Amino acid sequence: MEERRRSIRTELLAELLMNRLDSKTEEKIRIQICDLSKRGIGFICEEQLEIGAVYECSLTIWTKEVIQVFIEIVRGEKLENGFRYGGSFVGMNDLDAYRIQVYQTVEEYKQ
Repeated sequence: MEERRRSIRTELLAELLMNRLDSKTEEKIRIQICDLSKRGIGFICEEQLEIGAVYECSLTIWTKEVIQVFIEIVRGEKLENGFRYGGSFVGMNDLDAYRIQVYQTVEEYKQ
């Protein structure tokens, strides 16, 4: 398969809570992050999410800071015990994207 990602991907084990923007309910969904880049996120969760839906997220990064982001679900697949999704960040500010990029640079240097 041809690699189409434009940004380096980093694994980060963390959790975040997601609120769907087009719903009046503020359901919180716990997820496990598989990979993260300054452009998007891959994660696993038990809940079925809708492709194309946009969720507000409070992402806790490795420095224990919380970044508020919006994620549009762009792909998904069913697993045995849940779902794996890929999402693109929508409107992430430059400072938060830079934080992710710095972490990736540090991790690459360690290897």
